[in-house]
Amino acid sequence: MSTNQLKARWKAGKAAVNGWLAIPSGFSAEVMAQCGFDSVTVDMQHGVQDYQSMIQCFQAMDKHPVTKLVRVPWNEPGIIGKALDGGAWGIIAPMINSREQAEAMVSACRYPPHGTRSNGPIRHASYGVPSDYQKIANDEVLVIPMIETKQAIDNLESILDVPGIDGIYVGPSDLAFSLGLTPKLDHEDPTILKIYERLIAECGKRGIYAGIHCGSPDYAARMIQMGFRLTTIANDAGLMAKASLEAVAGVWKVVGDKR
Repeated sequence: MSTNQLKARWKAGKAAVNGWLAIPSGFSAEVMAQCGFDSVTVDMQHGVQDYQSMIQCFQAMDKHPVTKLVRVPWNEPGIIGKALDGGAWGIIAPMINSREQAEAMVSACRYPPHGTRSNGPIRHASYGVPSDYQKIANDEVLVIPMIETKQAIDNLESILDVPGIDGIYVGPSDLAFSLGLTPKLDHEDPTILKIYERLIAECGKRGIYAGIHCGSPDYAARMIQMGFRLTTIANDAGLMAKASLEAVAGVWKVVGDKR
C-alpha cells in the first residue's frame, strides 16, 4: 500500500515542488512525473481535464514516486469522493471562504467517524485485492482548501482552525481579483505580500502547511524561502508553450531573422 510521500516530506520539515496538469493526457502526466516534482496535481477546475482523463493521468504516474493530487472543480462531496476513489492522495478545493465550507470539505474527504465519505475506493482497493486503504485513508489523504478571496482572508483564522485541514493553497490571481488588483501569479504588490506573510504565520501556529501557485521557478524558490511548503510552477501547457517559444526564438536569433 502506498502512503502519502508529500505528507511525509512536510512532516520532515521539507518544502515540495508541485507539477500541474491542465492537458488531459496520460503521456503528458507520465512526462511530468519524471521531471523531479514531489507531487503532481490534475486540474479539474480550470484545466482541460475530466474524470476519465484524471484516471489516465494517475495510471501514467503510478510507477513514479510522486504524490497524486487533484484540484476539484468545486467543493462538492460527489466529485471529491470520486477523485479520492480514483487514486488521489490529496484534494485541493477552490473558493473556500468560510469555516462551514472548510468543514464540509473535510467531511467529504474523511471516512466515518471523522467524515461522511462513502466507502468504495475502487482504484486504491487494487481491484479486489485485499487492502488496508480504509484504515489509513483518514490519516494519509491531504485536505487542502484554497484561500483566494478577500472573504477567505477575513475568515482566515476560523478556516484554519477547522480540524482535519492539512494545509492551504493560495490562488494568487483570484485573490488579487477580489482585492481589486490585477489578477496574475507572481505578485510584488505589498498588500499581497503582506497577506502571504500572514498566511504563513497563521499556518505555522497550527502546524499546517501553506502552498501557492507560481508562474516561474525564481518566484517559487522565493516563496519557499518566505515559508511556503508547496510551490507549483505554472502548468504543463504553460511550460510547454514557454519552452517552445524560446526554442523558436532561439533559432531565429541565431540566423539573424528579425521576425
